[in-house]
Amino acid sequence: MKIIVPMAGMGKRMRPHTLTVPKPLIPVAGKPIVQKIIEDLKDVCGEGIEEVAYIIHPSFGKAAEERLIEVAAKLGAKGSIHYQTEALGTAHAIMCAKEALDGNVLIVFADTLFKAGFKLDRSKDGIIWVQQIEDPSQFGVVKLDASGVITDFVEKPTTFVSNLAIIGIYYFADGANLRNELQYLLDNNIKEKGEYQLTNALENMKAKGLKFEPGKVEEWLDCGNKNSTVYTNSRVLQHMHDDGKKMVDESANIFNSQIIQPSLIGKNVVIKNAIVGPYASIGEGCVIERSVVENCIIQNNTKIKNAVINNAMLGSHVEYQGELKDLSIGDYTTVI
Repeated sequence: MKIIVPMAGMGKRMRPHTLTVPKPLIPVAGKPIVQKIIEDLKDVCGEGIEEVAYIIHPSFGKAAEERLIEVAAKLGAKGSIHYQTEALGTAHAIMCAKEALDGNVLIVFADTLFKAGFKLDRSKDGIIWVQQIEDPSQFGVVKLDASGVITDFVEKPTTFVSNLAIIGIYYFADGANLRNELQYLLDNNIKEKGEYQLTNALENMKAKGLKFEPGKVEEWLDCGNKNSTVYTNSRVLQHMHDDGKKMVDESANIFNSQIIQPSLIGKNVVIKNAIVGPYASIGEGCVIERSVVENCIIQNNTKIKNAVINNAMLGSHVEYQGELKDLSIGDYTTVI
């Protein structure tokens, strides 16, 4: 099995967090987004992953590339780096790693986390994972026949076609066949909405007799912007807690403080006279003093003092200090 991860986008909706770190390497519940995606896919594949092919922008830099190779190696897979220098659509992005399009292939876009609840059936020609949503206009969608087989792929419909949105996970039994169809789009300059779209290749493959079936996940979690990523972090923490995972590293130093679960406390964290949680991910080496920190993602080696933080993301090596106030407020007073 090979996994292809298109992730060359610049993550503009996540700035300033993506100014120094590519979005797929931002941590959610203590691990980079892309690492959690690949680990989840490994659990559903049924056997080992041979290669993880990352499609990135050259500006990500060597340090990010080395981290991505390390993520693959931890799962016993070869990691390979491929570049997309211009955003020309999903089909174009995948073809940037055309050398990996061979045999059984999983394609997953790196801004989606999911709770799986399924095992991959490799006997199928193809599986496209979908989720029912209220507003599908910003997604590719599928239509199904009475037997549950996909009949149509429509990219970002302007009028209602279906509420089954493609969530960015695809399985193909024959990666070489997909490569040929994608190459056909590029060779013949076949675009939709100004870009080379994977859904056009899927339509061509379906017309030639391949059957695509919808896959379903228990939960689909977006990491497209700050608010959605903080929410996703809370859901992943809840699943970890429900599964009995260890949430507080034994090296953490906690003094006169309360940790409200589910919260994840990393290595060598120091917490003094504070309330942390629920739904807080605190990266290694952080120091939190005289503060209330909940529903947030705090990356590594950050210091927080005299602060009340909620629905927040703080990067690494941040120093944030609020104010301690000497107050005298009478009855029936509102302070905003």
